[in-house]
Amino acid sequence: MVRVVSLVPSLTEAVAATVPGALLGATDWCSHPAGLDVVRVGGTKNPDTARIAALAPDLVIANEEENRAPDLDALRAAGTEVLVTEVRDVPGAFRELARVLTACGAAARPRWLDEAEAAWAALPAPEVRTTAVVPVWRRPWMVLGRDTFAGDVLARLGVDHLYARHAERYPRVPVEELRAAAPDVVVLPDEPYRFTAVDGPEAFAGLPCALVSGRHLTWYGPSLAEAPRLLGEALRAALR
Repeated sequence: MVRVVSLVPSLTEAVAATVPGALLGATDWCSHPAGLDVVRVGGTKNPDTARIAALAPDLVIANEEENRAPDLDALRAAGTEVLVTEVRDVPGAFRELARVLTACGAAARPRWLDEAEAAWAALPAPEVRTTAVVPVWRRPWMVLGRDTFAGDVLARLGVDHLYARHAERYPRVPVEELRAAAPDVVVLPDEPYRFTAVDGPEAFAGLPCALVSGRHLTWYGPSLAEAPRLLGEALRAALR
């Protein structure tokens, strides 16, 4: 069996669901599946590279956005093989998931991946399109910008976020400017910043706010199968 350390929460869930026993280690942020019993190796941005190397994994799986190049270079310098994913849209997520799972020793394509692809393929074309701003952090306020996986997820659900053509992928934008943009809805995920009913909506008085699961908006793994339905329900509820 391939011995794997995952530095990406969504990939941790995907490997755990598909190749039980392959994972040696994962980050402190790898919260799914619940009760995952592996060595914790620090955060996605500050993994303990020495501890990872000491585990002697056959493979470390990472992502070009979630993990820092110097950490991945340090692992390679220690003789560890590193597979780096790049996911900017839903089709790319499916391609990269298949690549990762094969590298991790999956004997066959998992059912959940077929179900996820089918769920997204079955989405009807949106009858109307909605504009949004999508904060992902506050203090300072940061929003989805160009070329993001979450932006593509929303676009397929009929939601066009207003900073999709920004020069940066996660621009810092003053909240006054976000309010002045007058979106149809403000989409507030619970990660990476944990927006809640009492932390976020008050900054956008008078605008509908959709509190959504960050796992369903930003993760690419088994959660993709239910993401279209759950995100769609949250968006519709906010726009009623």
